[in-house]
Amino acid sequence: MDRFRPVLALLTATLLAVPGITALSSAARAADADLAKNGGFESGLDSWTCSAATTVNSPVHSGSSALQATPAGSDYAQCAQTVTVQPNSQYTLSGYVRGSYVYLGANGTGTTDVSTWTQSAPDWQKLTTTFTTGAATTKVTLYTHGWYGTGAYYADDISLIGPGGSTGQPPAAPTGLRTGTITSSSVALSWTAATGATSYAIYRGGTKVQTATGTSATVTGLTASTAYSFQVTASNDAGESAKSAAVTATTTAGSGGGSGDLPTHALVGYLHASFANGAGYTRLADVPDSWDVIDLAFGEPTSTTSGDIRFNRCPVTECANVESDADFKAAIKAKQAAGKKVLISIGGANGQVQLTTTAARDTFVSSVSNIIDTYGLDGLDIDFEGHSLSLNASDTDFKNPTTPVIVNLISALKTLKAKYGAKFVLSMAPETFFVQMGYQFYGTGKWGGQDPRCGAYLPVIYALRDDLTLLHVQDYNSGPIMGLDNQYHSMGGADFHIAMTDMLLTGFPVAGDANNVFPALRPDQIAIGMPASTNAGNGYVSPSEVTKSLDCLTKKTNCGSYTTHGTWPALRGLMTWSVNWDRFSNWEFQRNFDAYFP
Repeated sequence: MDRFRPVLALLTATLLAVPGITALSSAARAADADLAKNGGFESGLDSWTCSAATTVNSPVHSGSSALQATPAGSDYAQCAQTVTVQPNSQYTLSGYVRGSYVYLGANGTGTTDVSTWTQSAPDWQKLTTTFTTGAATTKVTLYTHGWYGTGAYYADDISLIGPGGSTGQPPAAPTGLRTGTITSSSVALSWTAATGATSYAIYRGGTKVQTATGTSATVTGLTASTAYSFQVTASNDAGESAKSAAVTATTTAGSGGGSGDLPTHALVGYLHASFANGAGYTRLADVPDSWDVIDLAFGEPTSTTSGDIRFNRCPVTECANVESDADFKAAIKAKQAAGKKVLISIGGANGQVQLTTTAARDTFVSSVSNIIDTYGLDGLDIDFEGHSLSLNASDTDFKNPTTPVIVNLISALKTLKAKYGAKFVLSMAPETFFVQMGYQFYGTGKWGGQDPRCGAYLPVIYALRDDLTLLHVQDYNSGPIMGLDNQYHSMGGADFHIAMTDMLLTGFPVAGDANNVFPALRPDQIAIGMPASTNAGNGYVSPSEVTKSLDCLTKKTNCGSYTTHGTWPALRGLMTWSVNWDRFSNWEFQRNFDAYFP
């Protein structure tokens, strides 16, 4: 190889002697920049469109955050973003990854799309590839993904080095921000268009809550009689403008619909009325006055899809001390005379209900009405579990559901509410998988492969939000759930209850889509669901942890590591499974509630 050195030296000297070539080389280097936005995931998933992904604080390659994405089924957990580039230009794409079968690549290059991957990276490994854009290429999509069913992968510090595209400047801040119609739960906003803007972001109290393509938007999910501050920004390919001047608005008092005449703070419990188990049978008349809402468990269908609900009281052969029908009805009247509410709860772990047809819907309405009328009950609790609610693959918008079992249930509940009027008590007791898990996943997902039941309660809650008296999500028998801090929270302490309840009272983007936000519910509509004892279910917490949960949510004290997005002294109260198990444990749950809300 030595024989080529004089020639190479001569060529180098000749090139350096030509001023024009030197200038071009320096200019090209100066134009290179990192075009990937939020490549270190320090701003969560901002600028990325992802499936089955979140950000984590460990492990990270640098900074304080990294991407974690988990392939499942037919979904390989892709994260992608589109960047502006120049035609006929060379680019270097690189990033650090961990995990098995992790890919990094670019599509839409206009020449040959590229990718690179590693079969196994137990520690951070750098992946690098290069490409040249085509003669007419102005945008390229970067992506990283794993492979089907291979477990979680991690990515960090993704960069695209090369000449930036002609994106111009971000727009100026919008002007003329003003309020329109104001209700107890929403504020309409409008503003003057910003030149060059392609979208707008609406901020509430400094936090981005939604985006819009036009010059108006309505912010929903607000609390009655509360002052809010709003600002708007404008964006295009070059970035986001500064925030506009702020406007303030105070929501109206509202009618408080759906409150069901409950006390300010209520204790809700399920009473084993149709079966016995290790907790033993408790007569309704023996339930202490501390219990404000008593859910009779359970009304169950004659078959999964019949819609025909029957309430069969526990037989003497199973519950030796069961009261007669006459005494049971007398006890209901006595509870109601004392200001208590007695509901029929439909479903439970063994009562799968799928209203697949309008005929099943109508049978549901008539059979549930028959139970309510026979016993003179105050309302209905929906405790659909298992496979009762599941979203069709094409059903992707919780505000406009199309799946028959969802649509028919909503219709049935609205019919029952209309039949019995304003005092009809309607409550729901979904599991976290059907509600808060919707922050990450909704139905089968954009690329399929997810559990179609994920988030399936959200359209029902949303459609009935003005009629719903109580939502008490079962914060038990649950796997880890991601909170609004983008961290996973697990059962066993106050942190789980605080994070899960904060999501309901703050609202959250569904499946990470900032344009599709599940709005906050009123605090008087929320009770926290907890097991009464270690025998009642997984996720039991001690009275001191129950107290911490209430302190944090109603007073913003005793919060631990999780920071809530508000303080809600009007939080309705607690729900437990069950009255029977609490009696078995010497009324520990009830006594703690009574001490906290004397």
